[in-house]
Amino acid sequence: MSDDDQMEVESPIIEKDPSIYAEEKKEEGNVFYKNKQYIDALNCYSKAIELCPTCAAYYGNRAATYMMLYKYLEALEDARQSVRLDSAFVKGYVREGKCHLALGDPTAAGRSYQQVLMLEPQNSTALTDLALADRVKKFEEIADADFQKGDYRKVLYCMERCIETCPACVRYRIRKAEVLALLGRYQESQEFANDILRKDSMNADAIHVRGMCLYYQDNIDKAFQHFQQVLRLAPDHQKARDIYRKAKALIAKKEEGNKEFRSGNLQAAYDLYTEALDIDPNNKFTNSKLYFNRATVGSKLNKMEEAIADCTRAVDLDDTYLKAYLRRAKCYMDTEQFDDAVRDYEKIFKLDKSQENKRLLQEAKLELKKSKRKDYYKILGIAKTATVDEIKKAYRKRALVHHPDRHSHDTPDVQKEEEKKFKEVGEAYSILSDERKKSRYDSGADLDELEGGGGFDFGVDPNQIFQTFFSSGGGPGFSFGGPQGGGGIPGGFTFQFG
Repeated sequence: MSDDDQMEVESPIIEKDPSIYAEEKKEEGNVFYKNKQYIDALNCYSKAIELCPTCAAYYGNRAATYMMLYKYLEALEDARQSVRLDSAFVKGYVREGKCHLALGDPTAAGRSYQQVLMLEPQNSTALTDLALADRVKKFEEIADADFQKGDYRKVLYCMERCIETCPACVRYRIRKAEVLALLGRYQESQEFANDILRKDSMNADAIHVRGMCLYYQDNIDKAFQHFQQVLRLAPDHQKARDIYRKAKALIAKKEEGNKEFRSGNLQAAYDLYTEALDIDPNNKFTNSKLYFNRATVGSKLNKMEEAIADCTRAVDLDDTYLKAYLRRAKCYMDTEQFDDAVRDYEKIFKLDKSQENKRLLQEAKLELKKSKRKDYYKILGIAKTATVDEIKKAYRKRALVHHPDRHSHDTPDVQKEEEKKFKEVGEAYSILSDERKKSRYDSGADLDELEGGGGFDFGVDPNQIFQTFFSSGGGPGFSFGGPQGGGGIPGGFTFQFG
């Protein structure tokens, strides 16, 4: 047979084992992973798994890559699969524990790390992370107890520590948003809730928190819409059900109080506002208004100290509440607590620099200035509206009561005190009986700046005032006669006290 007649036989093609291709893809993925090119690494590990779906290490590597991409749920599934394929795969258990911890399940994380320590008792990662898991559980316990006590600042601190260790835990973020709302930090609370809703628009807990913020900011209609949506998504959502019930009761009671106030039933309104304040202590905005409303009614019922206390509670809850400051300042003025009134009007003027508020501040300062002087009306025991005759009668009565001759047999201390009072009575009469001086005194002007100079001589002899007054025939209750008496009493007055 010739060479030309020989048939050409093709060499058989030997295909590469898929496991070899898979290993090549894994190595390629490792390079991408080290260079922080996680998407490319993820694609390589996924291809390796397709080629060899029974290799635990490939799932472990992909789990590590998902973790770097903050996709902890996907990472957890791969880690679980890796230990299902190889029950002695330590890295799989470590990654499973890290995913549980990141997702906020410290108990499950602890179980994973215990598996690691059974295989490698000195595994440093497992020992460190197991302590972190226990720490998170402790913070959870503290937060639960403090939430029941209403110590929301401490709850916030605990949640922030938990989130540091468990960055993918939605539950901790929801609770942080909730306590931020309860602390009145509504903007921050809504930002947390909105971040959750961007990833899960049907998250009932986040919708509930956003409804809380609206409710506490007095946006009742929108708040009710949110609570209703929560209950459609989760009919057994107890917190949404409770706050929805409280919100409706609070608004109804407040409106009932307003109705009684408008009808002039002040005590009924006062009682209804009191009942409303017991409904939801966490609603600072509405409660601030309720305290102001009750203060308004209280001032009309002449419960001035209670009204001042309610205004103080109102501004404690809302330090920009202008009406509450105005009401408290007015109560301070009415009760002659002028120092406090001036402080309030200064705050008011800072908040609203209107001409009216400027006038109120000036009036308060004037009354404060006047209050620092001797109160001549009080010394004579008369009202500021007293007539000339009432001023004379008051002087006559007080002068006779405090005249030194009447107390000549008392102890030196008593004599000294009565002499002082006698002098003050004389000063009071000298000012209030003079129309020009009285006008300046009432206006708060300095008495030593009287027109014409000279002003009032406070060193004037009170006995001279007394002698002038009684010698003019204005002193019934005593008789003239006899030689010149002592003690500054003219003509030997003989007192006839009843």
